[in-house]
Amino acid sequence: MKKIFDYLRMMRPANVVTSVADVLAGVAIAGVFSTGVFSDHLTAILMLCFSTACLYGGGIVFNDVFDAELDKIERPERAIPSGRISLRQATIFGSTLLFAGIIAAGMVSSISALLAAGISFFALLYNKISKHHPFAGPLNMGICRGLNLLLGISIITASLAQWYFLAAVPIVYIFSITMISRGEVHGGSKQNLYIAALLYSIVTACILFFSYRNNKLLLSVIILIPFLWMIFKPLLKAIQNPVGKNIGMAVKAGVISLILMDAAWAVTFSTIYAALAIASLLPLSIWLAKFFAVT
Repeated sequence: MKKIFDYLRMMRPANVVTSVADVLAGVAIAGVFSTGVFSDHLTAILMLCFSTACLYGGGIVFNDVFDAELDKIERPERAIPSGRISLRQATIFGSTLLFAGIIAAGMVSSISALLAAGISFFALLYNKISKHHPFAGPLNMGICRGLNLLLGISIITASLAQWYFLAAVPIVYIFSITMISRGEVHGGSKQNLYIAALLYSIVTACILFFSYRNNKLLLSVIILIPFLWMIFKPLLKAIQNPVGKNIGMAVKAGVISLILMDAAWAVTFSTIYAALAIASLLPLSIWLAKFFAVT
């Protein structure tokens, strides 16, 4: 059981839930929840949710694989540097998850499989090469989340041509989170935190624009208010005192709050019921975060 717990800990289960929320938001944008053909797409939805869970988990496992030497110094309690899981075991586990994610997406469509392969590629690129670059690293991580949203939209392939540009929004959001996360060990700069606040505001404005255009402004605002409270409360605290602990809390809140952002997308393009279904994942993610690290 301890071994299983260690493998789960490497996958960051609380984060995996947020990746499922991304895909469900994409499904909502594609129109599946509001076309009356939900039951016809149920298997595809489940496959895409399983796919993203595997892809995210595999990417995070390889984060620990490539950081094994650094973690001996900064995070010796992690599974690999502590010796509870060998580097070889972690590599096999991460590879299995990534391949499973691609195969599951391929059961939906070849386009979905290509998107899943793209997520795997950019996840490995981030972990191996771009992670420590101040701009390429956050951009790389953002691309993974942007592709994840497109993975959900790909449930109806034709929808990708119409809504592909929406991937820019999670790219910007995750760019900001990844940028400030660099300071969660040794502390960070207030400049990066202010930039993150600006980018958060831009993301919110984008969602409000589409909700206004789709006559869903009030419903969107109802969801965005707790979203903004969750991300800005710890961010403002980090701005006041940018020590590692405060920045870590801001990063954790930013990641988990993705679920509410995805719920806002769902209510903007679909129904309140789809949004509430996605928002219901938030308590699960928060509960998992009590047992498994988010960052």
